[in-house]
Amino acid sequence: FDIPVVACGGAANIFDFEKNAKNLGEKLIQELPKAHLKHVFVLSEGSFVNGSALIEGIETSFKDKISLTGGMCGDGSRFEKTVASYKENPKGGEVIILGFYADSLEISFASFGGWSPFGPERIITKSDGNVLFEIDDLPALDLYSKYLGDKASELPQASLLFPLNVTPNGKSKPVVRTILSINKENNSMVLAGDVPEGSKVQLMMASVDAIAQGAYEAAKLAMENRVNQPQLALLVSCIGRKLVMDQRVEEEIEEVINVIGKQTSLTGFYSYGEIAPFHGETACRLHNQTMTLTLIASNVI
Repeated sequence: FDIPVVACGGAANIFDFEKNAKNLGEKLIQELPKAHLKHVFVLSEGSFVNGSALIEGIETSFKDKISLTGGMCGDGSRFEKTVASYKENPKGGEVIILGFYADSLEISFASFGGWSPFGPERIITKSDGNVLFEIDDLPALDLYSKYLGDKASELPQASLLFPLNVTPNGKSKPVVRTILSINKENNSMVLAGDVPEGSKVQLMMASVDAIAQGAYEAAKLAMENRVNQPQLALLVSCIGRKLVMDQRVEEEIEEVINVIGKQTSLTGFYSYGEIAPFHGETACRLHNQTMTLTLIASNVI
């Protein structure tokens, strides 16, 4: 960067908080200096953390005053173990937070999917945080497995191809939720983020072209109203998108480059959950199956 940017970070482990992601988020944000803090980027392990609760904990300290983006680590379609680290060897359960400090920083962000809902719209009738028990008073796993047919034997990996479109009661914008694990004993499913009771829910699917177009739309939204050309682009794309695109996976990266320009440095990872506000909003949300961009520049025109 042409003008110095200071980054300050910290880490905490979900197992030290009895898997309470909200308390972990509160602890992490409290440790960051607040003077001149412009943006927060969070990198969370993806196996045990409730991403919605983590966001809630982080945002308790600053609400809408500071922007927050990031993502949750993924290990492809294995759903076995993810690791992360900050200034030490990677280990399971780690959540990393980075604060960016500079009055000159211009940061924009956007998130877009490209997936389409299908089938009947149903109601979540029993859930607890990110654990889904019943849909329309029926066991959630049984109903979901019925829709998957032969692919039900491949759960939870198959869920990456058929996520859930969830619209919480009283909200106008839906969020997409991917299943992280299943419990056949009580027919429940653990999702990457909260699925409140009373929410409307539908299955989703996507094509390669729709996912590539979604990446293009995310880049267009992130570039809206920018003053400076971004120097760094942090890309967080859901692993489910990679599985659908297969050998054409580079196309969504190419769509981003076509919008933001080849002079911008790109980095990122495939995730189990993407963290960013909806376009035009400041409150952060957990997304699944999206391309989420954070664009950073420090030069001032």
